[in-house]
Amino acid sequence: MAQVVFNPHACKGCGLCVSACPKKIIDLDSKALNEKGYAPAYIKDREKCIVCGFCATICPDVAIKIQE
Repeated sequence: MAQVVFNPHACKGCGLCVSACPKKIIDLDSKALNEKGYAPAYIKDREKCIVCGFCATICPDVAIKIQE
C-alpha cells in the first residue's frame, strides 16, 4: 500500500503541505529542529492519511514522496 514519506532533513518548514492537506493531519514539529534549524513537517495521524499526494505536489523542497 502506498504511503507518504517525509524527509525531515530536506524540509524547510514552510508549511505549504500543512495548508494543502485535505485531512488536516500534517503539522510542523515544534519540538524538533533539523540540522538546518527548521521545524520539519510530519503526519500526526497516519491512519487518517488518504495518500492524495497534495503535500508532495506542493512541497518546493521535494521533501515529501509517495512511496509504493
